[in-house]
Amino acid sequence: MEGAWFAELDPADPEAAASAVRESRRDGPADWPGLAVERGVVADREAYYDALHAATTAAARAAVAEHERADDRRLVEAVRALDDTERVANELAERVAEWAGDTASDGGAEAVVRTVVDRESEDELDRRLVGLAERAAGLYAERDELRATVERVAPTVAPNLAALAGPVLAARLTALAGDLESLARMPAGTVQVLGAENALFAHLRGHAPSPKHGVIYTHEYVRGTDPEERGSAARALAGKLAIAARIDHYAGDRRPELERDLDERIARVRERTADGETEEEP
Repeated sequence: MEGAWFAELDPADPEAAASAVRESRRDGPADWPGLAVERGVVADREAYYDALHAATTAAARAAVAEHERADDRRLVEAVRALDDTERVANELAERVAEWAGDTASDGGAEAVVRTVVDRESEDELDRRLVGLAERAAGLYAERDELRATVERVAPTVAPNLAALAGPVLAARLTALAGDLESLARMPAGTVQVLGAENALFAHLRGHAPSPKHGVIYTHEYVRGTDPEERGSAARALAGKLAIAARIDHYAGDRRPELERDLDERIARVRERTADGETEEEP
């Protein structure tokens, strides 16, 4: 039965059957149902086709899951492009604001760009200023489109991580880790300080206290918690994010209970603030 997908296969192991279907190779056709019955793998031809259907369905699901996980690298590039685009747009916008003599606008440099784009050019310098503003405005538009793309794609690549962190933060955490697999292998404590590498290195050199959070500070559950309890909130959030990343990478199924557990944990943290209690740092 060399080359048969069911050779030396435990019928009760669907994952092994799916793997065998994907990996087995044979140069020519054969009476596989007859061979399976003859060798006692299945009771009859109908049972063979039932087993083959189950194995091929599981193999297809595994292939789809692999493809979706491979998209984590493209998601990483998209969120890096989003951040780069915003950084460059802000730099150009600040130059436009200084050039236009409007550095105190209530809406910031981006608002100045919107105003300058509509300005009537009176001379060559004005034309160059308006041209620069148009490029900055175009970059802001590209940033918005990239953000929309990340928000659409992240929940398909990492559904649990995106649900807990929000799509953009989920993508940034994946980018900081390198990919979803690397993030899934990180302990919660490392996830907690992703993005705070400079502060962490300063702490290791003895020049600063240990950082309590990195990029997860942008999450409302950390940023919106009383400063005295932000360390506890960051630990709670990082713990759930680490679990979510592992589920997304190794299983891929949605687990709504993670959100409920996190909501309850943060509620308890914030109740301590209301009651005047604090949690001692380990």
